[in-house]
Amino acid sequence: MRTLILGGARSGKSTRAEQLLAAHEDVLYVATSGTRDGDQDWAHRVDLHRRRRPASWRTAETCDLEAVLADGADPAPVLIDCLALWLTAVMDECGAWAQDGWHGGAEEAVLARCRALAEAWRLTRRQVIAVSNEVGMGVVPATAAGRRFRDTLGRLNMDVAEASERVLLVVAGQVLTVKPLGV
Repeated sequence: MRTLILGGARSGKSTRAEQLLAAHEDVLYVATSGTRDGDQDWAHRVDLHRRRRPASWRTAETCDLEAVLADGADPAPVLIDCLALWLTAVMDECGAWAQDGWHGGAEEAVLARCRALAEAWRLTRRQVIAVSNEVGMGVVPATAAGRRFRDTLGRLNMDVAEASERVLLVVAGQVLTVKPLGV
């Protein structure tokens, strides 16, 4: 079963994802955040996430989500936290933030990675929950790079949601069912 959990910053989406898998002894927690040298606030956030998870859960810090989703040898459920940070890393890797990079081939590279991830999500046989930011409900970003990110993440979220059995939206810690099981 594939579940996508959407929400704004600090909405409780990661906590809800962890709660959905709390009964499992072995879970592969895939952290896509990377490191941010010198950012103490970020280090504190990462530490809070780590301390909240059961000690028996494994952590993989990777953005190679396609490989994780394709791994049929590992029976553990997967929690991916989060697609927005994955997209940030992909845009960094492709040089997609600058206008000339975006129009010089980065757009195609980013969209190809998004399509590959959405297809791997559709094909996976693993139980998987992905967390992602819902960024389309806020203010319009003031920069072209911000708008590119918002639009690309919105399309990725739609593709992943389409291939999911369940989609949840978390607002102020409250869960709203967007796509119930079996629909």
